[in-house]
Amino acid sequence: MPNWIPGMNLEPIIKTITQNQINKYADASGDFNPLHINQPFARKSQFGRTIAHGMLIAASLSEMMGVNFGIDWHISGRMKLRFKAPVFPGDTATTFGEVKEVIDLNSRSEIVCVIGVKRQTGENAITGEARVMVNTNQ
Repeated sequence: MPNWIPGMNLEPIIKTITQNQINKYADASGDFNPLHINQPFARKSQFGRTIAHGMLIAASLSEMMGVNFGIDWHISGRMKLRFKAPVFPGDTATTFGEVKEVIDLNSRSEIVCVIGVKRQTGENAITGEARVMVNTNQ
């Protein structure tokens, strides 16, 4: 288990988003908003094309936290997110995270991280904070 310290970067997750993934997410979630799956409808929107579901992109943040914190994330993790910009089919979405604070609580520590997802343009699609409790006993 790493010795978490403020300023440490988390291992990112990098994904290229496809329309097929968006369609599959619509099937799995039941969210068939035409902005996500209907090309002619989406072309007339403010975005000019389909966009990925926000929660499809947010799932990569949970994946990043799981990669970095393992079972502790799945047991105790929580996130607060702000959706800032759309992700389009063909975009590469890259998660980022940094340990902001480590709060010692006897045999456990709460790790507070600044997290987000960037598009290949450098624009933040999602920003937020994640918290996870880790066991500090060896």
